[in-house]
Amino acid sequence: MTTAPEFSLCEQLIVAASEAWRGNGELVATGIGPAPRLAASLAKVTHTPELMMTDGEAYLVEDPVPLGPRGYDDRKPAGYLPFSRFFDAAVWPGKRHAMVTPSQIDRFGQTNISYLGGTYDQPKVQMLGARGFPGNSICHINSMFVPAHSKRVFVEGEVDMVSSVGYNPARRIAGATFDRVDLRLIVTDLCVMDFGGTDHAIRVVMLHPGVTFDQVQEATGFALQAAAEIEETAAPTAEQLAIIARLDPHNLRATVLKDNPAGKRT
Repeated sequence: MTTAPEFSLCEQLIVAASEAWRGNGELVATGIGPAPRLAASLAKVTHTPELMMTDGEAYLVEDPVPLGPRGYDDRKPAGYLPFSRFFDAAVWPGKRHAMVTPSQIDRFGQTNISYLGGTYDQPKVQMLGARGFPGNSICHINSMFVPAHSKRVFVEGEVDMVSSVGYNPARRIAGATFDRVDLRLIVTDLCVMDFGGTDHAIRVVMLHPGVTFDQVQEATGFALQAAAEIEETAAPTAEQLAIIARLDPHNLRATVLKDNPAGKRT
């Protein structure tokens, strides 16, 4: 009898997040942060090998570069894509799928990484500014990773500043086209969500083992919709765990979720 492997909740989320890139074809997979980056790498190594990835500097790689300190020559370049060419080759043509971690997300997928509270001129908390989010959100596919699902992230009403475009019908300008807005998945420590609700609103499609829909709703600032059949998030396989460990030799994934909880909740 084979014993099921032990795994952390973060490792389960990495596997779930890797599904965002399944079947994407030949585009650049960008994961911002340790877990999304490992998820993109896992997707390339397993189910979608045609994905393109960079070494974070100037080269495309066929073998994803492990996280953390490494020898500079450990990478195996497969192409040249410096930052100066990245926008023309990947972003503007829509040949990219990024997974990001916004500070706020609202019901229709608008996000905020700019400031919290107050006004634009006098915010209570100043953050990054909108950075590349406005252009990214109208040019290529985007998904999201949220390590701590709460009402502070999934806010009631609208985000404090709209840093990236979502599906909010109230924001649709007459005559403008929003055909290229393409939001796919949101992976959190409680569930997996997509944008298959009414008017592309967020809906729950998977619950992690031991989590109920009511618990997710309680941690969300707006009314959630549910898929007709909500699945349970699958546990990582031994093969997937081995790949994740190889790509994260310094175990940086253990720092992503508070206290690094086990995947099998008690």
